[in-house]
Formats: sequence, structure tokens, C-alpha cells
Amino acid sequence: MNYFQLPLADWTNGFVDHWLIPTLGGFFDQISKYISFFLKGFEGFLIWLPPELIAVVIALVAWRTAGKGLAIFSLLGLLYLGSVDIWQPAMQTLAVVLVSTLFSIVVGIPLGIWSAKNDRVDRVMRPILDFMQTLPSFVYLIPTILLFGIGGVPAVFATFVFAAPPAIRFTNLGIRQVPEDVVEAAKAFGCTAWQMLVKVQLPMALSTILAGVNQTIMLALSMAVIASMIGAPGLGSIVMAGISRVDVGIGLVGGLGIVVLAIILDRVTEAIGKKAT
Repeated sequence: MNYFQLPLADWTNGFVDHWLIPTLGGFFDQISKYISFFLKGFEGFLIWLPPELIAVVIALVAWRTAGKGLAIFSLLGLLYLGSVDIWQPAMQTLAVVLVSTLFSIVVGIPLGIWSAKNDRVDRVMRPILDFMQTLPSFVYLIPTILLFGIGGVPAVFATFVFAAPPAIRFTNLGIRQVPEDVVEAAKAFGCTAWQMLVKVQLPMALSTILAGVNQTIMLALSMAVIASMIGAPGLGSIVMAGISRVDVGIGLVGGLGIVVLAIILDRVTEAIGKKAT
């Protein structure tokens, strides 16, 4: 059925080759430098710290937030990372996840607040977020390679785009769920718009916002592994090595490392969110 053909691929390639890269290439180069500086600094700091210190700190945080069980699991899981010699890749993955999550939160929460305050912005934002969440994650890797090359920087950018929607959606939802009578009472006491947001809406929406942060971290971790296809360092590269060699042992070692990080991050952020209620 060739009655109508849409040359979308040609249009997209023409837009990228003849306008986007020539016009905004320098801009993306500057962004790449800043992201690279931030990522390498954070990654180097995690690798520089003694593993024993990181393990104790994470276990203490897990114990204070989620209880003794998670603290014990964290110690055993981190001991596993060191015993199979994947501590450094684990810290590289953790750096990509945390930096991407930080960017997602810094951008996502203000956009979520704006969407909650303005119905027109919400109507515009909703289809964009739907598109971001339904587009296959592998598709994000193509433009990031063109704009940032290969390595950790495109991994952070692709992960940020993939993981930011939950932060936006949950912030919007949390603020909109604040009871109207509470808002009216605050107005009656003379709250300004800023005071209403900071002292009433954000505190009451905090548990929902933290649930969004939890989802953002989980999506960032999954995307950080996929981003190993474009040269991102970390545990994902170990899994990819296992796939390319058809080596079940290497794949299992890297996969279990990802599971350890995922469980610790998920349970800690979930516990923090529950305590905020």
C-alpha cells in the first residue's frame, strides 16, 4: 500500500544534519563539558573513598530509614560487590544514576510545580511526558550519540530524559491532591503564593513527590544499564560483555550487582517516603 509515503526519516536526518548540529553543536559541547566535569568528579570521589566507609555509611542510612533487615542486606550486598571485584563498576553505575537523578529532580520538580499551578501548562506537558515514557528507551541513545559522542555524558543525558517524567508527574499529582479546604484556610490566614507553596502544598505533597523520586531512581538505574551500549561505564558494561561472549557467569556477576544497588536504592527511598507521610 504505497498511496501515501511520509519521508519522516529523511526529514529527521535533514533537520539533525543541516540545522541542529551546525546551529546548536557548540551549545551541546558546553553542556557536555559541564556534565562530564560533574560526573567524573562524583565518580572519582566514590572510587576514592574507602569501600569500607561507603559500606558502613550505606548500612547506617539503611538501618535508620528502613530497619535492621535492610542494613544487614546492604552490608552483605556491598560485600558481594567487593568479593567479585566489581566495586569500581558499581560505583561508576551509582555515579551515573545519582547524577541523572539529581538532574531529573532539579528540572522535574519545578516543572511539576508549574504544571500543578497552571492547567494550560499541564495540558501541554501531559502529551510530552506520554511521549517520553512510551518511546522505546533504545531510541534515546541515537540522538545522544550524535550530540554528545559516547561514554558517560550521553548516558547521563539519555537517562535524564528517560527518568525525569515521574518526578514531574508525581510532583504535579501531589500538589493537586492537597485538600482544597486546607488551601482556603491558608489563604484566609493571609498566605502569599510562595508561602502557600513552601509551607502548605509542598510539605503535604512530600510523600507523593518522594514516591516520584523513587521511580526516577529506578528508571535511571535501568537506563544506565542500557546506556552501556554507547560506552557508559559500570555494571551494564559487564552485562553487555557477558551477552557478547555468551558468558553466563559474567552476566550473572554484573546482573546481581545491579540487583544489589536496585534493592538498596529502592528500599531506602521508599522508607524515606513513608516516613514523610
